[in-house]
Amino acid sequence: MTPRTALPALAELLAWWAGLVLLWLVLISTVDTLELAVGAGCAGAGALAAYAARRAVTGS
Repeated sequence: MTPRTALPALAELLAWWAGLVLLWLVLISTVDTLELAVGAGCAGAGALAAYAARRAVTGS
């Protein structure tokens, strides 16, 4: 991965992560530190899966 392609990939991962964290926060009833940490971790895994799925479909 070249620096030209690394920045858009990182931006896409961060966008997926932020969207999934926001969805997590909307769907839980109480926000405490452990729930936030679990949500951030799950959102990270989901962001990686979404990025990999998009790359697999588009071939780029």
